[in-house]
Amino acid sequence: MLNDVMRWVSSVGQRTLAVSETFGRASLMLFGALVGRPQPIRHFPLLVRQLYSIGVQSLAIIIVSGLFIGMVLSLQGYVILVDYGAETSLGQMVALSLLRELGPVVTALLFAGRAGSALTAEIGLMKATEQLSSLEMMAVDPLKRVIAPRFWAGVISMPLLAMIFMAVGIWGGQLVGVDWKGIDHGSFWSAMQASVELGQDIGNSTIKCVVFAFTVTWIALFNGYDAIPTSEGISRATTRTVVHSSLAVLGLDFVLTALMFGN
Repeated sequence: MLNDVMRWVSSVGQRTLAVSETFGRASLMLFGALVGRPQPIRHFPLLVRQLYSIGVQSLAIIIVSGLFIGMVLSLQGYVILVDYGAETSLGQMVALSLLRELGPVVTALLFAGRAGSALTAEIGLMKATEQLSSLEMMAVDPLKRVIAPRFWAGVISMPLLAMIFMAVGIWGGQLVGVDWKGIDHGSFWSAMQASVELGQDIGNSTIKCVVFAFTVTWIALFNGYDAIPTSEGISRATTRTVVHSSLAVLGLDFVLTALMFGN
């Protein structure tokens, strides 16, 4: 019995040390990429290229997902509210649901699956083909040239994608609530405008988006940078990115929601 307890304690301790070591290496990577001399202006095209790759090429899945989620949310909300004669509050329900929760969270999950996995695979492939080592041999810091532009592109892109997701979702909610179910157009939008507050809803939603963008991009880049330089290693790193990012987003969402709306 005592031996079993000791083995369990030893296993927990080893896992804790492994997690602490991984977090430390990830922090050092991010510190090395972002801290130091300002980047020369010639690196700006790298940022623009990554903004296109990470942000623009993710627009399709964001728009389609936002549209259908907004439509489903509006339809389900109407079915519930109409039983209580409160269908005019549908705009309020759709807007608050998207702004406070669904917009930031679903966008972050989609971003992790689309852009995060691509970042991990790209960095892992560069490591496997010794492109990162070649940059070091040419006295070029791969953290500054490869990691930093992709990090900032991810942090910039995801909040913008979330805004598009929420706007399209609200429009999808209007298509179902107003154009299909016949709710008065003015009632739909006036209920929304009366309930949405700049600081409480839009401000907190923006904070969530930035935190999720920082977290997902950081996880994706580190898993690629730390991947075993083989096809199997890159595949496992890509899977870890999606799993770890999704769990981190959901956990952080609870913490942030408790801090913002728990009082």
